[in-house]
Amino acid sequence: MCARRCSVKRIVIAGGGIAGLSIAWAIRRRDPDAEIQVLERSARTGGYIRTEHLDGYICESGPGGFLDNAPATLELVREAGLESRLLPSADAARKRYIVRAGRLSEVPTSVAGFLKSRLLSARGKLRMAWEPFAPPRPDGEESIFEFASRRVGHEAASVLVDPMVSGVFAGDAQALSLRACFPRMWQLEEDHGGLFRALLATRRSRRRDAALGAPSGRLTSFVGGMSDLTDGLTQGLGTAVRTSTAVVGLRTREGSTIRPDAASARRYAVSTTAGTIEADAVVLSGPASESSTVLSGLDPVLGALLQTIPTAPLAVVCLGYDTQDIASQCDLAGFGFLVPRTEGVRILGALWETSNYRNRAPANKTLLRVMIGGARDRQAVSLSDGELLQVVAQDLARTMGVSAAPEFVRIIRHPRGIPQYVKGHLAKVRRIDTMLEAHTGLFLAGNSYRGVSINSCIAEAERVADAVLQSLPAARPLPVDAISA
Repeated sequence: MCARRCSVKRIVIAGGGIAGLSIAWAIRRRDPDAEIQVLERSARTGGYIRTEHLDGYICESGPGGFLDNAPATLELVREAGLESRLLPSADAARKRYIVRAGRLSEVPTSVAGFLKSRLLSARGKLRMAWEPFAPPRPDGEESIFEFASRRVGHEAASVLVDPMVSGVFAGDAQALSLRACFPRMWQLEEDHGGLFRALLATRRSRRRDAALGAPSGRLTSFVGGMSDLTDGLTQGLGTAVRTSTAVVGLRTREGSTIRPDAASARRYAVSTTAGTIEADAVVLSGPASESSTVLSGLDPVLGALLQTIPTAPLAVVCLGYDTQDIASQCDLAGFGFLVPRTEGVRILGALWETSNYRNRAPANKTLLRVMIGGARDRQAVSLSDGELLQVVAQDLARTMGVSAAPEFVRIIRHPRGIPQYVKGHLAKVRRIDTMLEAHTGLFLAGNSYRGVSINSCIAEAERVADAVLQSLPAARPLPVDAISA
């Protein structure tokens, strides 16, 4: 009887991507009695995580995997009962390539290999070896490119670091903030005074065969693709998840049409395409631009600030080939390749999906996933299908020597794309946090703020869940008429 006579804590989470689903899961783990509603505007959950099974091919429209060195992600997978569906990448995926002088060059995995590599000139290698004597960090915020140029030289920054940034953020290394995008790299210099010193200090904790500058951990997906994760979380949350229900506005209770004698002292009236919902706490976990629209009536200044977080549009082109047609032209033993902007190639890179994971294509077929667009090529996402395919075909011929026509094509466009943590981003996030202090029970989460990766969103969910539950008002008895209603 007490459970019915005590006011239920109601939490609304706007957005059913990996951030929103992870937050809901973390809250339920902490407080099984909390009433959670995850409202997703589209007909499916997952956000940018979307796996399509088409003609025997498994196509990822967004992230194709996660690094398995993240405890929070692995624990979430275990709780969701998905451990048996984990699919580590093949050993071949450890080999990564960069286009240099029009050819694919393997990223070395050892100092000896680096010295023999043709990725950098002799002068570039000498400058990189001088890294322990690089000048100290200047005052003010550095871009990723400024940091890399200062530490390892302009050539290494252009050839090695710039394409890596394109691969992660589809961004411009000269505009993105080092500390916001790669806080660990910033901290390594802070703690050790240089990258080589930090490498020596952490050598024992890294894989011996990790590429220089590559992230630790093994790239991992699921048997059915990354949607296995979001689908599993959705199923586990059950009726807490509602699709085709968009949050369109938010008001405080005082400014809403909720009856003043309502049974609970709920703080917010959440306007949705299916009606108004009362909530004690609200988490906006979607893209900053969507959250901006939701907040426009409640706090237009905060809403306008969210609109200033830029994004980089991106197109993903999945191509299926007969393996015989492509294997004779290029050795596909590897993760794929990235392209420095200095190469004059328009695509950002390509992933060799069938080399990375098994069962990604029918027998004797090969699947490539090509990325094009980003912060420095915003027009690419607006090209027609025919124009995109023409550009991709030309660039694959230049980089991989592929002349065969694909047997399978799937094009996915992301007009909003990936959030860009440009210089000044951390100061902006601090200002957002300060403004949120005026709205008890309101939270912002997702990849627009503190990390774009799946692992970052899942790790942040733990912090957000704690903050949400701490913000909830104490439960109090409901009036008899509210119970009967």
